Formats: sequence, structure tokens, C-alpha cells
Amino acid sequence: MNKHNTKYKPQKNKTHEDLKAADTQDVSAELSPPPARRRKVALFQLGLLALAVAFAALAFFARQTAFFSWDLQITKFLQTVNSTPLTYLMKIVSWVGYWPQSTLAALVIALLLYLLRLRWEAVASVVCAISNELLNLLVKTVIHRPRPPVSLVHVAKALTSASFPSGHVEFYTGYFGFICFLIFTQMKPSWKRTLLLAIFGGHVALVGLSRVYLGEHWASDALGAYLLGSLSLIGFVYFYRWGKSRFLQPQGSKAKTKK
Repeated sequence: MNKHNTKYKPQKNKTHEDLKAADTQDVSAELSPPPARRRKVALFQLGLLALAVAFAALAFFARQTAFFSWDLQITKFLQTVNSTPLTYLMKIVSWVGYWPQSTLAALVIALLLYLLRLRWEAVASVVCAISNELLNLLVKTVIHRPRPPVSLVHVAKALTSASFPSGHVEFYTGYFGFICFLIFTQMKPSWKRTLLLAIFGGHVALVGLSRVYLGEHWASDALGAYLLGSLSLIGFVYFYRWGKSRFLQPQGSKAKTKK
């Protein structure tokens, strides 16, 4: 006689609905972001909101006054450094941001991207360059802040356009920043990639100092442009990724999607 007199319980066959529900739960578990990722997304959104609020506040006050007291103090402090090599460096950094150099640079970069068969990258870079210029023109028209006067600071080159935000700084941050993103994502790690990132990134980092040192903008103009350019850069990274996944989707993936 068998001591282990256990009854056999037949397993219930899973229906089609049960299998479908299990598959749905598995897919939901895979798609739902983990807590760490949710926190990163929340922090990113909070940072984005902080950038927008900071720019809006600075733009509001910049529209009320020609310059802040700390603007004048910063410019005068920087211009006490009377160095010929530094002056040349500041002029070189700003040179590509003037017209027509900025337009030619954007066209040459787009052509190079196209020749490298990075078609969407070329299109996105042109759209980014044009949009940054239009955005800067729009904000300058609304704020309509005057340039630093020669009676208060040394001005290297007299310009007639409005001062806030700096067109150079916004273009470098939004457009050159986007080019840095393309270089980082499209090139393999190498000394060439490092050199290109140093060149474009160096221009972005130094252009604010350059514009104030040359007396063509106030420090608040540069700060506002860095804020607005950062928002523009983030927006165009999303635009680039959206367009690439939408228009450059592999044919096989498109066929599966249609089915």
C-alpha cells in the first residue's frame, strides 16, 4: 500500500482569454518605467520648468530696464583685463556668430552631413539654425532692449539690433549645442570626435564671456540667451528623435506596423 496517498489534481487548461491577459500583463510590466527612471523623468521636467520660469522672469525685468547694476559692474570688471591675446580670442570666438559667417557655417555643416549620408541630420540642422534665428528675432522685437552705450563701456563693434537676448549666445547654445549632440551620437569615440566636441563646445562655453568682454551685450543678455538656447536645444533634440523614428523607420518595421 502506497503511504503517500495524494490525490492528483488536474490542471485547468488556460483559455485564450487567460493567455491574452497574461501577455498583456507581461507587456505592461516591460513598458512601465522603473521607479528610478520615473524619478529621472520628473527631475528633468522640473529642470525644464525651472529654465522656462528663469528665462521668463529675466525677460520680464529686462524689458523694464536698459541694464541692471550688476550688468555694468561685470562688464567694467572684465574690461579691466587689458590683454591683447585675450581680446583676439574673444573676437575669434564671436566671429562666426556674425552674419554672413553664421549662415555659411550652417550651410557648410548641413552639406557635410548630407554628403556623409546623414540626410535627416542635415535637414534637422538647417531647421534648427533657422528656427534659432527666428526665435531670437522674435524675442528681441518683444523685449526691445538697447545695446550697451559707448558712454558707459568700451564697445568693440557698434550694432543696431536689440540687445536681449544675445543672438550669438543663443545661436551657439541652440545650434552648436545641437551639432555637439549629433557629433556625440553619430561618431564613434575617437580623437576626432573629442576634437570636434572641444571646438564646438568651447565656442558655446566662451561666447557669453566674449559678448560681454567686447561690450556688445550685457551679462543679463548672455544669461537670457543661454537659458533660451538651452530650451531650444532640448526641443530640437526631441524634434530630431521624433523625425528620425517617424520618417526613417526601416521598411520591415513599417510593414509590421501596417499589419
